[in-house]
Amino acid sequence: MKSIIVPVDFSNQSEKALKVAASLAKQHKADLLVLHMLELSPAIMGESGYISQEQVVHLIKLGEQRFTDFLDKPYLKDIKVVPVIKHYKVFSEVAEVAAKHNADLIVMGSHGADGLQEIFIGSNTERVVRTSDVPVLVIKGDIEDFKPTNFVFASDFEEESVPALKKAKAMADLLKSKLHLVYINTPGDEFLSNNDANEKISKFLKAANVGMEVKIYNDYTVEKGVLNYSERVSADLIGIPTHGRRGLSHFFMGSIGEDIANHSEAPVITFKI
Repeated sequence: MKSIIVPVDFSNQSEKALKVAASLAKQHKADLLVLHMLELSPAIMGESGYISQEQVVHLIKLGEQRFTDFLDKPYLKDIKVVPVIKHYKVFSEVAEVAAKHNADLIVMGSHGADGLQEIFIGSNTERVVRTSDVPVLVIKGDIEDFKPTNFVFASDFEEESVPALKKAKAMADLLKSKLHLVYINTPGDEFLSNNDANEKISKFLKAANVGMEVKIYNDYTVEKGVLNYSERVSADLIGIPTHGRRGLSHFFMGSIGEDIANHSEAPVITFKI
């Protein structure tokens, strides 16, 4: 891992992501690109919607100073930190910055579920997930030293998910995590007998050229199955595939992927198909 990007907005959630990104940067001697996107609040605009050039410059300088102060953290010591400032809040630019700097990972904070409010859905983090070609690690909790030991990767084991599995395996090897592959079998039209499920999985693993055991886990919904199985194996990282701009993969149709990201206590990492 050579470079990690973490977008920050000075919130508590973005600082949690920054801590995890810093932990990974230290472990892998990676550069840490900290991205901040300035935004001019409509509240400062007059009735005409116009503010002077001098006011704009002043606001930009204030934002840049706040960014500098935010990066004055003891846990960033001995890490090569590269501040990156964008003067517009366009979240597709996170993916562009990642491509420009050949980043291996994007780390972002997210509130997840808060009562009836599903903050991940339609959030800034979800927008980045949809546009990123590199894995996006979603952090909600406060983690001082990020060293996941049990990494669950859930898939429908359709051939299109082969690239995502390969990326997940490479990430597990990099993090020195044990990779648990799981297929969630649910009641209804998608239910498969054990023989059919094993045949499907065998075909998939052959296409991926990966020799690993896959757990077939029965549950009422895919979301519950992923979360329950992850809890059973004490997972501290959950991986899911994504189609990028088209949203989460077929396996996670109907916002199941977002539900997993919202309700998982463990960090969630997405892999582009």
